[in-house]
Amino acid sequence: MDKIDFKAELKHLYQPGTRDFVFVDVPAMDFVMVDGQGDPNTADSYRTAVEWLYGVSYAMKFASKDLGQDYFVPPLEGLWWADDPSDFVASNKANWRWTMMIMVPDFIDRAMYDAAVEKTAEKLTDAPAGLRLETFAEGRALQIMHLGSYDEEGPALEHLHEVEMPGRKLVHNGHHHEIYLNDPRKTAPDKLKTILRQPVKPA
Repeated sequence: MDKIDFKAELKHLYQPGTRDFVFVDVPAMDFVMVDGQGDPNTADSYRTAVEWLYGVSYAMKFASKDLGQDYFVPPLEGLWWADDPSDFVASNKANWRWTMMIMVPDFIDRAMYDAAVEKTAEKLTDAPAGLRLETFAEGRALQIMHLGSYDEEGPALEHLHEVEMPGRKLVHNGHHHEIYLNDPRKTAPDKLKTILRQPVKPA
């Protein structure tokens, strides 16, 4: 049974270049999601959310073999914002809000998701509030591949907000979006690959 690699199948979404921001049209896709608030480096709610996302995602992956399908679990993704935008710019991470999520293939149905949640609960007990399977339609966006630590994303984002978007007469049309292509526990900070994506619309 061949494994589907969505990073290769959806190369335009998961493998942008590193030199310039490029447009991408993101189709509606299903995700398992959890919302939360707080510093991702220290908040227990963030650790719990990520554990559950991977637990449910792998349970669905293993169940899909009964359908004659197999796939690599897609990368972790995150939507980030703050009620006060200055907290986001100033990296006041305790005030950050987030939605962490992992893409779900279209051959996974609601019953398989519900069964995966039950199976994950056998290991992780209570599911986080707001755990859900939901369709996310992001649409038109600008994105780039960032190489290096998460704390070094600032210059690229500054260029996006102060040069790229004004120069193209665009404004925000959704939350800042990051896609994590490496496991930070196993990858040196300078080797991390992170897609930086911003949904946009004409000003």
